[in-house]
Amino acid sequence: MLNNKTVAVVVPCYNESQQIKMVLDSMPSFVDRIVIVDDASKDDTVGTVMKYLTDNDTTLKLTSSLKEEITPNIYNRADIEVRQKSIDEIQKFTPAEILNKNPEGEKTIVIKHLENGGVGAAIATGYKWCKDHNIDCTAVMAGDGQMDPDELESICKPVVDEEIDYVKGNRLIHKSAWVIIPRVRFLGNSILSILTKIASGYWGVSDTQSGYTAISNNALNSVPLYDIYKRYGMPNDLLVKLNIAFCTIREVKIKPIYGVGEKSKLNIIKVSLPILWLLIRSFFKRLQTKYLYRSFHPLYLLYWTAFITGTINIYFLYQLISHFFRPDSKTPTDYLIIFIFLTISGFQSLLFAMWMDIQDNERLSK
Repeated sequence: MLNNKTVAVVVPCYNESQQIKMVLDSMPSFVDRIVIVDDASKDDTVGTVMKYLTDNDTTLKLTSSLKEEITPNIYNRADIEVRQKSIDEIQKFTPAEILNKNPEGEKTIVIKHLENGGVGAAIATGYKWCKDHNIDCTAVMAGDGQMDPDELESICKPVVDEEIDYVKGNRLIHKSAWVIIPRVRFLGNSILSILTKIASGYWGVSDTQSGYTAISNNALNSVPLYDIYKRYGMPNDLLVKLNIAFCTIREVKIKPIYGVGEKSKLNIIKVSLPILWLLIRSFFKRLQTKYLYRSFHPLYLLYWTAFITGTINIYFLYQLISHFFRPDSKTPTDYLIIFIFLTISGFQSLLFAMWMDIQDNERLSK
């Protein structure tokens, strides 16, 4: 525990039989539950973990809130509906089974996916277990050993002590970042971080791809966990969902770690396009949900004015370019005036929309 708050660590694993024991051995003593989620590994990750659990009993008993009976009365209908929704949503997660014989009284919980769902799906499964057991602070550490356990406390402290909803480790601000992080990864991370700022509304976030995180129980109950993006775009998608739910966020400095264990399974080219499409969809979903349905804001109109103006302006740009490259053609003055007007108007609308967006979400960055 930290500050009398329960702490759990979700460890998503896929073919990590060589590294998982090191991760378990280095887990800090204040961690109350270690939730291992094996994403249908092809190696013996599960077997390695189960052999490790020779003394797994703990004095801290945790019972699932889904097992608690609620006596109906005229005031608690909402509580009953929320509980039933939590029970029903289990079917929407990747099929899984808990391998522990007594999960309520064991420190390390082993959950095995019956089919491969992706790293995002594995984290969502772990989040679901922690939410149902009312864990106050849930962190995520990869099963490949590329996250320093000594930094876990600094990740969890803002959630535990200051009630921050979501904390992300930031590798890019560490003094060794430019030396340790491969150039291609550094550049790709920076570009995705800029795009994620725009899509999520968390304009102050720098290292959006960092998976070393901690999340509050309030945040776990504020977002649809089963709907989290199942693959490597999970951190980006979760940020958008947290912003829509008005959750507070903070980044803390962590060191970049590379070269531990096996070579990374991440194919940058393969995952970049799906993440880019995810960010585009997420941006418009955030605008529509947060600034139209829940509470109307002028930035919604300004963004759309900029997009519509820019789309119309493509036609006039095409006409100007085509006339420019025709030797016997003269550039139409009216087209040029319209193009300049639409360009200035669209650019101003976009700038004002982004400025309002930054101002409105500044309160969520702590």
